[in-house]
Amino acid sequence: MGRFIMRAIINAAGLWLAVVLLNPHIQMENNAWYAYLILGLIFGLVNALIRPVLVAVSCPILILTLGLGTLVINTLMFLLVGWIGTQFSYGFNIPQSPFLYAFLGALIVSVVSVILSRFLVHKS
Repeated sequence: MGRFIMRAIINAAGLWLAVVLLNPHIQMENNAWYAYLILGLIFGLVNALIRPVLVAVSCPILILTLGLGTLVINTLMFLLVGWIGTQFSYGFNIPQSPFLYAFLGALIVSVVSVILSRFLVHKS
């Protein structure tokens, strides 16, 4: 359970950085610190429950694209987290070019997650 909380905090940091860097294009509904934590929890749940199903279903495409299809899956997960968050008034909106800025946001979250996980999450 401690690892899940740590992953949620890491996801929240990645989402915060994505919103800060892509500010006019990704707009938070609630810009409080706990909104990012709630989105981090939603992101963790979506990645734990829905992402494995999408990866399994799209396995042939992932093989054909040599894994680059996972970028599309990450983009869809980013959009889904934003949509789920808006249902609880904690999400974000991407008014123009949603796929492009969701792609960039997912890329930022992934990079932050890899870097922070390297230093903060201890494998046992």
